[in-house]
Amino acid sequence: MSITCHDVPVRPAHPLPELWLRGVAANPAAPTDVLLRLLDPAARDVWPVLCEQRALPADFVEAALVHHDRAVRRAVARNRHVPVAQRGRLVHDPDSLVRCALAAGPRPQLGDVEPLPDDVLVTFLTALNDDPNRLVTAQEIRDDLQFSGQIPQAFLRRLPEHQAPELRIHATRYWLWLTPEQREALLTDPDPEVRQAAHGNSRVLDPDAMAADLGEPNSHHRSLLLTSYAVAPAVAERCLAEGRDLWALAHNPYTPAQAVSRLAHSPDPKVRERVAARADLSSELLAELAGDPDSTVRSRAHLQGLPRTWPQRNAIDRIIGRSAERLGYLGEAIVEPDTSWFEACARSGHPLLRRVAATFHRLPEDHVARLSEDEDEGVRILLACNHPLAPPHLVLNAFLAAPPQRAYLRTLPRLPRTGLAHLLGHADPEVRALAAADQTLPEPPLALLADGDERVRREAAANPLLPHDLLEDLLDRAETAEGAAANPAQPAPRLHELLDRSGLP
Repeated sequence: MSITCHDVPVRPAHPLPELWLRGVAANPAAPTDVLLRLLDPAARDVWPVLCEQRALPADFVEAALVHHDRAVRRAVARNRHVPVAQRGRLVHDPDSLVRCALAAGPRPQLGDVEPLPDDVLVTFLTALNDDPNRLVTAQEIRDDLQFSGQIPQAFLRRLPEHQAPELRIHATRYWLWLTPEQREALLTDPDPEVRQAAHGNSRVLDPDAMAADLGEPNSHHRSLLLTSYAVAPAVAERCLAEGRDLWALAHNPYTPAQAVSRLAHSPDPKVRERVAARADLSSELLAELAGDPDSTVRSRAHLQGLPRTWPQRNAIDRIIGRSAERLGYLGEAIVEPDTSWFEACARSGHPLLRRVAATFHRLPEDHVARLSEDEDEGVRILLACNHPLAPPHLVLNAFLAAPPQRAYLRTLPRLPRTGLAHLLGHADPEVRALAAADQTLPEPPLALLADGDERVRREAAANPLLPHDLLEDLLDRAETAEGAAANPAQPAPRLHELLDRSGLP
């Protein structure tokens, strides 16, 4: 059997052996002995595909974890498909760049990340700079770990009482979120270095210390202090008199009440909107802002009644101002509102509050069922991206409606991979590519082998429904060779033959 491809754009001048190597590296059915051949330096260009971007057999991972080339170990360290029990062993790798890759987490960073085991986290957080040949320091590695999403909130909550003083020191970095009892325990800790760190970080709630640390106008450090940390009345007064940093003060939970009242009458509606969102408003001031001449201010004041909490304010802030198609996975905040509040949001008549509820991954099943039928598309997209019980049809609809979220949605097992025949002719090539990979199609996707989009052709050529004799033909065509080599219907001897023809040992 053969096909004729007319006017199909061909990728620029990649030789067939290169395309075969990329295809074999991505082939989900390739056995370990085939994959191990790709660890030869001659196949270095496909190592990112092989070691970082796909699921791998456990025995192949074992070989890759001890490979002599750190590029292989770094790629495995960043592979979201490799269980953390295996990846985590690289915390003891002799190369600091490999350890740094593990600490930074999987790439690309899409959605939720599986937390590293406690013993790995402890090793990272207690490591010393004892490697004279290191390219990155232990502290730089810790900084990457901090923003990787691999430290679970439960682990952070245990830090103030951890037996290792290094971890109690690390706990002081979360001073704003510690309880008063935890703060006092760290300030009086038996270890002098813990006490020193606690006193240093306690300055964030000391208005006089903040005034001394304020720094130059228009600096990032100054903005950080005025947005989040304790504010001395004199500092707030000076900002009001100079008309600077008013949005930061309006946002800051620690801004003095007298200054908040004056900020509510700022000529800038963005400042008044920030005041309208605060959790410490009096009913009188809230009523005044509910009648504000600016619709944005009025909307925020009406959105939520009193009493409120600061975590509730922050949960709403994560949603406001985002378009429906860009509402995707938002992750877990350090401090979340109570589940009952999210349930109340799910019942709200306001779509923005229902969007907030849809971000909460522990929302009970009955509310998930209700929100999955919500009239607001943003609610449905957020639910599909954030909740493990979101029905598959909702995830597929989100894939169709929100192109910016597709890379993340592809990582979800809830995204349907079958029953997609109705999408084979979709106008969007990303959607056609998803449908072309469906292994339950009533017929092989022959028409898509001549599609104008490279991704669609690759997925169609990788579909195991294709007849064997056609696969042979596709391997010799530049526009389909990579997909055909990635086809799981290719037998192991054929994959070995492709590697032979590509010059691999």
